[in-house]
Amino acid sequence: MNLPGIRTIKVGVVPIGEVPSVVTKVVAAHVGPIFGLQADVLAGVPTPVQALDPGRMQYDAGQVLSHLENQGFDGYDKIIGVLSGDLFVPIFTYVLGEARQDGRCGLISYFRLEDPGPSRQAAPSRLLERCAKVALHELGHLFNLIHCNDPLCLMHICDDTRELDQRPLSLCRYCRMYFEQNMSQRRRL
Repeated sequence: MNLPGIRTIKVGVVPIGEVPSVVTKVVAAHVGPIFGLQADVLAGVPTPVQALDPGRMQYDAGQVLSHLENQGFDGYDKIIGVLSGDLFVPIFTYVLGEARQDGRCGLISYFRLEDPGPSRQAAPSRLLERCAKVALHELGHLFNLIHCNDPLCLMHICDDTRELDQRPLSLCRYCRMYFEQNMSQRRRL
C-alpha cells in the first residue's frame, strides 16, 4: 500500500549470464525480511565479455557494474547483479561482491562462495545462504551503509567463507538505525 507522501523503494535482482534461478530467487526473498523492501527477480543480461581479463581469467567488477548501470531497469531504485564468474578489482586478487557507495547497482559472484577443494561443492543451502549474505552486504552499501566493526553484522567486511558462515543474516543495531534513518529520508517525496 502506498501512503501519501511516501515512495515505495524497489530492488531488482538480475542474473548476469548463466545463473541458476534459485540463486536469484533466494537473494530476492531475503531482501524483504532484512531491509523491509520489495525485491523482484528481473530478466537476465548477458555477461559483458569485455569485462573478462584474459590474463587473470576473472571479470573486472567495475566494468561489470558499468554494464549493469547502462541497462536501465526502469521502476527499480537499486539493482543487485549475480554473476557466476570470478570477480576482481585492480587492488585485490578477488572480491565476493562490489557496489558503488550510495549508488544504484551492486553485484556479487558466487564463484568463491563454493567450498574450497577439488570438488568445490558447498551444500546447496550453505551456498544459497552465502549468496544472500554477500548480496545483502552489497545492497547495504547501495543504501550508504559502510563497513561495520561488529563481526556479527552483515556490513562487517568478509572475504572468507568460514567467517561468512558464522555471520547471522542481520544488521547490528547501529547499522539498522542508520539504515532506517536513511530510508525515511529516501521515502519522502
